[in-house]
This record gives sequence, C-alpha cells and structure tokens, in this order.
Amino acid sequence: MASSSVSSDNAQKSARDPGFVAAEAETVARAYRQMVAALSKVIVGQEKVLELMLTALFCQGHCILEGVPGLAKTLMISSLSKLLSLKFGRIQFTPDLMPSDITGTEILQENKSTGQRELRFVKGPLFANLVLADEINRTPPKTQAALLQAMQEYHVTVSGQSFDLPRPFFVLGTQNPIESEGTYPLPEAQLDRFMFKISVDYPSLDEEILIATSTTSRQTAELEPVMGEADILRIQRVVRDVIVAEPVAAYAVRLARATRPADPSNTAEIRRWLSWGAGPRACQSLLLGAKARALLDGRPSIAFDDIRALARPVLRHRLVASFTAESEGVSTDMIIDRILESLPETVS
Repeated sequence: MASSSVSSDNAQKSARDPGFVAAEAETVARAYRQMVAALSKVIVGQEKVLELMLTALFCQGHCILEGVPGLAKTLMISSLSKLLSLKFGRIQFTPDLMPSDITGTEILQENKSTGQRELRFVKGPLFANLVLADEINRTPPKTQAALLQAMQEYHVTVSGQSFDLPRPFFVLGTQNPIESEGTYPLPEAQLDRFMFKISVDYPSLDEEILIATSTTSRQTAELEPVMGEADILRIQRVVRDVIVAEPVAAYAVRLARATRPADPSNTAEIRRWLSWGAGPRACQSLLLGAKARALLDGRPSIAFDDIRALARPVLRHRLVASFTAESEGVSTDMIIDRILESLPETVS
C-alpha cells in the first residue's frame, strides 16, 4: 500500500471514543483529497460523483449511475478501483445474459491423479471487490435478481452451496437515460436496494475543452493506490460511530416522511405530484450517507447540510411521480427541492 494510505490502528482501540473518531475523520479527509487530486489527472470534473461513490462505499451501499454515453463513467469506476487497490470486475449486461454468467457455474472436471470426474465451481465476474454492472437495465429480470440478491446477502448459492463474496463488495450499475427500447427497467422494490442514484451530467465548457485536448495527446497518467481493503473495512466500521444529534436524525426521518402522499403533514401540492414515497430504508441511507460525508469532510459529527446534500441521490429513485406531475413536466428532483424548501430543520 502507498505511504499516503490511511494509517492502521490498534484493533483493541474503541472507535466509540470521540477523539478516535475525530482523528479518523481527519485521516479519511486527507486520503479523500489525495484521491480527488489523483483522479483529476485522469477524469476532468465529476468531483461530486466521486464523493457520492465513496460515500456509498464507506456505508456498504451500492449505486446506480445514470448518464448519457461518453461521460467517462466506466473510466471513472475502473480508476477508482486502482486508487483503492480493489479487484475490479466489469459485466456488460445484455438481453441474453443468464444468472450463471455473472455468479459462476459448475463444470465437470476430471481428477488427473484418480481419474474420477467431479464438479468444480468456477467463479463468475461477480467475485470482485468493485463490480461495474454496465447497462444494468438491458438484462432480463432473472439476471437482475441474481445480482441484487448478491448485493444484499454478500454471497451466491449454486446447487445448494453458498459462496461468500469478497469484502468490501461494491456494485455500481449504469443506465442510459435516453434509450428505453429493449430494456428491462428495475422495479421500485429492487431500485430501493441501491443507496444512491447518481446523475452524471455533461461537463462545463472549460472542462470539455480540457477533456478534448488532454485525451488526444500522448500524455498518460499513472494512478497510485491511496488506501486498501483493510482501510476501507475499518472506515466502514468507523462510519457507524460518527455522532448524530437527535434533531438531525429527526430531520432525516421527517424528510423521508414528507415524500409520502398519505402523510397528513404534506401539502396538497406534494400529494398531487407523488403516487408513492420513500420507505424507512431512505431514512437509513440519509443518516449513514451523512455520516460518511462528514468523515470525507474531516468532521466527527453530521449537520443538517449533510442530509440536504444527499436528499436527491437518496430519494430520486425511491419516489413514484404521479401522472399529474409528469403531465406538468415536474421531475422527482424538482419535487425533492420543493420539499427541502418547505421543510423546517426543527419542529417547534
């Protein structure tokens, strides 16, 4: 591991010590700044996308990245695996992909010493630390379900035998928002398994000029690891001990409840725009994500701004807009922004 990696700690030291959490926050923030600086040599812009991906990773969550082709989503994910010293696996989802193509399959093999034939399990591309599920909505529900089961349970089952997936295990699914023909949209219940839905947007004019000039020259950048598997697993434990004040936790819960049309505290406008709101898993994602975001910023406790910053990626794929909202051109992001504007931080 590189000398700039997160330092190892005594396993006996309690992460619940506020001083320990504060020290970890400073270390994580320093490593994060190094990753941003290193990734900028390969990827122009997209700092917010990197922050959200790392936030989900440190929370043991998974992400969907949605953006048009050519925005360097694949390059960004493979570069992240190099910075984190993680084994990278890429699966190109197609309509003919079967569950065994991603989880692995059993093959009949002859034992050369005994001459007997036996079944041996050959692991699929899912057995990696960081898995890119490219165009996840282009494969049938049967294969999608196999992936989502592995994401939730961290193992796959073949012929009644379970095989544990490596830790950390992080899935990044990509989707193309401009093409729906020949796709199998993930149902709401499966979308809810993803912690964030990240929108990858076009670069600015200056960024695109830099992309055009840098990618058409001979210059190449080498990425050095900033942290490794042990560091990530430790940070995943420390995230749970970041301090959360009761009013901030209550704000996260009230934010999720404000998306439910049946909640009596909602305005008539929200009830008119939404058919279905976010469940309790959204509250968990908001609080856990805010904890990881605070660590990346070098803080041992979360603030209201952390919750607000994660509202869109946490909620946008968990809301079902009504026909009225669609006919009026109101997107889920616009609904979330309206809720944030009207929701007070505390209740008097």
